[in-house]
Amino acid sequence: MREPVLVPRLQPFTSTIFAEMTALAVRHEAVNLGQGFPDTDGPAGMLEAAKNALFGGANQYPPGPGRPELRAAIARHRLRYGTAYDQDTEILVTAGATEAIAASLIALTQAGDEVIVIEPYYDSYAAAVAMAGAERRVVGLVERDGRFALDIEGLRAAVTDRTRAILINSPHNPTGTVFTRAELEAVAALCVTHDLIAITDEVYEHLVFDDAEHLPLATFPGMRGRTVSISSAGKTFNCTGWKIGWVCASPELVAAVKAAKQFITFVSGGPFQPAVAHALDHELPWAEDLRTSLQGKRDRLASGLAEAGFAVRPTAGTYFVCVDVRPLGFDDAAELAWELPERVGVAAVPVKVFTDHPDEWKHLLRFAFCKRNEVIDEAVTRLRKLR
Repeated sequence: MREPVLVPRLQPFTSTIFAEMTALAVRHEAVNLGQGFPDTDGPAGMLEAAKNALFGGANQYPPGPGRPELRAAIARHRLRYGTAYDQDTEILVTAGATEAIAASLIALTQAGDEVIVIEPYYDSYAAAVAMAGAERRVVGLVERDGRFALDIEGLRAAVTDRTRAILINSPHNPTGTVFTRAELEAVAALCVTHDLIAITDEVYEHLVFDDAEHLPLATFPGMRGRTVSISSAGKTFNCTGWKIGWVCASPELVAAVKAAKQFITFVSGGPFQPAVAHALDHELPWAEDLRTSLQGKRDRLASGLAEAGFAVRPTAGTYFVCVDVRPLGFDDAAELAWELPERVGVAAVPVKVFTDHPDEWKHLLRFAFCKRNEVIDEAVTRLRKLR
C-alpha cells in the first residue's frame, strides 16, 4: 500500500512554534511569555452562567448556526459600531476565530485565487490559505512614525487579476499595532475598486490602549456587503479555552462560510454559548477593566524590557509587545528565543516565524503581557541577567 504522506501544500505546517516553545519552557521551568493566553479567569457572572448551562442540560448539539440567544447578543454587540446584523441570516457561531478564518477561506477562495496577507501574520493564516488551495501574497508592515504601519502602496501593487480576498487583523498580532482610519479607508477603497472580499480578524477589538480606537472595516463605505467580520470571546473575557467565535457578514457570505464550517466541527461549545451571550450583554464593564489592567501590564513589561537592554517597540493593542534584540548584541531573535528558557528561564517567540521574509524581521522578539504582575516581574528579573 502507498505510504501515507501529507500533501505538499500542508507540509510546512507540521508543527507550530507555540507547541515547541511551550515544551521547552516546561522542560526548563521557564516563565512563559511566549503564548498569548491569560493566567486569570474571566468574569464571575459568565462562569456562573456556564455552570448553570452545563448542569442545566445544555450538553447536546446546539443549533448549527449557534444558539439563538448568543446570536442575538452578538447582533446587539455589533450595534456598538453602528452595524446591524440579522441574527438569523447574518451571524454564525464558530469554534473560535481560528475556525471562522479557515472556514471563510475554504468557502470563499479556491485553487488559482490569491489572498493578500499582512506580514507578520498569525501562524494559522498561512495554513488556512493553503487548506483552501489558494495562494497567499504577503505585504509587510513598515516601521514609520514610531509604529508598525500598513504599506498602502505595497497593498495596491500586490493586487492582481487573481486576487480574491484580503485578510486583515487589527488590533494586530504579533506587533500590537492598531490600524488608523486613514489606513482602513485605503484598504476599503482597494477592496471596492477591485471587488475583493475582506476577512477581518478582530479578536482583540476590546483590547486597545491609550488613544487608539478599533474601527471595523465593515463600517467603511462599500464594505458592509463584502466583509466577513470575525471575532471571539476568548480575548475579551479571558476564556481562550472555550473556543467560541463568530462570523458577521451578509446572508450570502454567511451561508457560504456555514457550508464549510458544518463539515469541520459541525457545532461546538454548547454550554459555553449561553455564558458568552450573558457576557456580551452584561460583562463589557468587566472587559473595560481588563483593558485598563492590560494597559498597565503593557507598561510594566515594556519598562522592564527596556531596563533589561531591549529596544522596545510601541504597542497600541493586543496582549503583545515586540522588542529589538540588537542592543543586547544579538543579530537573530530566534537564536536568542531558543536559548532563553535554559539561559535565564523565560520563553518568548521570535517574530520572524510569522513571516515569509524572515531576514527582514529577525531582530524582533515578541513577549506576552497578559499575565499576573508577579509573573511579569519575575520574568523581567530573569531577563536582566542578559546584560
